[in-house]
Amino acid sequence: MNIVILGIDLGKDLCSVVGVDAAGTVVLRRRMRHQTVVKFASGLPRCVMAMEACCGAHHLGRILHGQGHEVRVMSPEYVRPYVKAQKNDDRDAEAIAEVSSRLRSKQKIRGIVWRRRWSRPTMRFVELKSQAQLDLQSLHRVRSRLVNARKALINQMRAILLERGHVVAKGPSRLDKALDAMLADADFDVSDRVRTLIIEMRDGWRELDRRIAALGAEFKDHMRAHEPERRLVTFPGVGVLTATALTAAIGDGSAFRRGRDLAAWLGLVPRQVTTGGRPKLLGITKRGNKYLRMLFIHGARAALPSLARSQTPLGHWLRGLPARAHRNVVVVALAAKLARIAWASLHHDTGFEPSHGAAMG
Repeated sequence: MNIVILGIDLGKDLCSVVGVDAAGTVVLRRRMRHQTVVKFASGLPRCVMAMEACCGAHHLGRILHGQGHEVRVMSPEYVRPYVKAQKNDDRDAEAIAEVSSRLRSKQKIRGIVWRRRWSRPTMRFVELKSQAQLDLQSLHRVRSRLVNARKALINQMRAILLERGHVVAKGPSRLDKALDAMLADADFDVSDRVRTLIIEMRDGWRELDRRIAALGAEFKDHMRAHEPERRLVTFPGVGVLTATALTAAIGDGSAFRRGRDLAAWLGLVPRQVTTGGRPKLLGITKRGNKYLRMLFIHGARAALPSLARSQTPLGHWLRGLPARAHRNVVVVALAAKLARIAWASLHHDTGFEPSHGAAMG
């Protein structure tokens, strides 16, 4: 078997593997465990190892790359159109191999042999992440889960109090002060069991606060130890969370040719519905990394007032936007610009210059 592309459909335990030769013919269909895939690949000559960007792809990709193979990881949405007939694991693996193929072929026209271009020259692949990047992403995901758990816990406490006629103003700090007063009041009209329950829930709230603060301190330590993150936090609207999450997701930004590609990947650009040469732009696409998009938008909302007052090209641009766009549109536009500036900093090792901010739009 002369395998040039090995399409791997990853699973929790078993992987479907499809081998394709130089002519594009499927010469191997097999199901293997993860360890068996590594052992099988070690006996193959250098070839393309293709898989979807899912859980375990980066770990397996680093192992296969260490064996000398070329690893191509792609988004699942690019694989879906190539699945033929009924969907199953073998068809998925075959589609993965088909998407990653960049085979040259010869064609004879009028007696002259022409070389065709790559069959899919515009296909985009995902860069392999290092173990340090994956570790940092895992910390961010755990922190996000804890923040959501804290929010759910606070909302449940509010509902319990509301059912008993106690309305508390919005804000965690106001709820905390109200609980101090209620629990200290001997006439707090709830049953002993509910009082104990509220105390237990408040203790859980404080424990979540402690764990979230510990992760925040860890992010700050990581930022201080790495130059790219230290440079990013000096930008307006970019804090420790945004800086560390961005470097964990894109590294030095070499996967993107320019800053606007990063903004598009984050879903901060308008969605196009263009036909017949008549362009029509809708709301933002909301594609890509939802967590990073949220951080950039919140950062832009916080930085907008001070940047709009600055006497810079960026400030002049921001002052002109509210006359023709809603404030939320202005915030998203600033978030896209900040993402592009952050990409330029990572890719070119430069700092933030307000005088050049508008030029990066």
